[in-house]
Amino acid sequence: MKVAGMAAEERELLEIQIDAPDETIREQVQTRIDQIAKPLDSLGKFETYLAQIGAITGTADIDIRKKAVLVMCADNGIVEESVSQCGQEVTRQVAESMGRGTSNVCKMAKVVGADVIPVDVGIADTETIAGVVNRKVMPGTRNFRKEPAMSKEQVLAAIRVGIHLAAECKEKGYQILATGEMGIGNTTTAAAVTAALAGASAGEIVGRGAGLSDAGLVRKRTVVQEALEKYGLVSSAQREDHKGSAEHRALYILSCVGGLDIAAMVGVFIGGALVHLPVVIDGVISAVAALAAKALVPGVKAYMIPSHKSKEPAADVVFQALGMEPVIQGNLALGEGTGAVMLFGLLDLAMALYEKPTTFEDIAVEQYTRF
Repeated sequence: MKVAGMAAEERELLEIQIDAPDETIREQVQTRIDQIAKPLDSLGKFETYLAQIGAITGTADIDIRKKAVLVMCADNGIVEESVSQCGQEVTRQVAESMGRGTSNVCKMAKVVGADVIPVDVGIADTETIAGVVNRKVMPGTRNFRKEPAMSKEQVLAAIRVGIHLAAECKEKGYQILATGEMGIGNTTTAAAVTAALAGASAGEIVGRGAGLSDAGLVRKRTVVQEALEKYGLVSSAQREDHKGSAEHRALYILSCVGGLDIAAMVGVFIGGALVHLPVVIDGVISAVAALAAKALVPGVKAYMIPSHKSKEPAADVVFQALGMEPVIQGNLALGEGTGAVMLFGLLDLAMALYEKPTTFEDIAVEQYTRF
């Protein structure tokens, strides 16, 4: 996306063509899995995931040892509306912890051999944070109850950050990526984007986030519903001609009520598909970004792997819209990419059987036949 001018950049984004994963390789991977001494399909979705990874990367000799979690850090102006239990300063504090390698996701990532790459795409601070990649688009979004969160130019800039980071990871030899985020108030932005994309009401999808009281939850739902109405994003508005196609509508939604972290993760999903890297979806905020990426660039879904379903109400709506069912049903809500890192570990366990299989021939047992 190196064309000058917002209109040109928007057109270039919406004209991206994604190559379909290699179906021949997918079949080859499944054939190798079927030769492992076990009942057919007994690894369930992990067989599907391994075949998908092979198809994405273009080889049946799957290798996902070099992993990275791209954690997009950004602040959200909507915190002015008392929709979060803690203040905006926590975003920077957690980002600093990531830069030191001491945050929750960093500790978990070490166990599975993954690198954590924290990225400042919109922290409300002008100072550079040690250990954090500085790709700041703006110092936090605006309060979308009062005005649009971002301009379309800023949305496109954040998406471009994610696309470029995915390409850089490919150049550095990473074989699988995960998305993560950190930003106080981002369950509110995620809920608003979900409602707008999926045609749901605030009452259906707004949750407690990091632990709101009953009164805080009512306040949060009210803020989201008011914003949906303010920008014409209630479900009936999906038929309004002035919003244009689904792709243009997705950009409009991100501009009105989105977050810089969400927009940057949209870019990671698109970028991963462009360079044939599988990208693991983390929790509900990451999943919302996946849904927006799917709306913007058809074909990217084939490069996404869901990890877990968050306890946030929006999770059911988002994954239904994506047509996905995550394997981890752990009621998680930690963020940072932690659920995606858990899936990294499970994929490694499945790879232990795939890389060095005990075959039916090894144990002198007749192989199961697929009918």
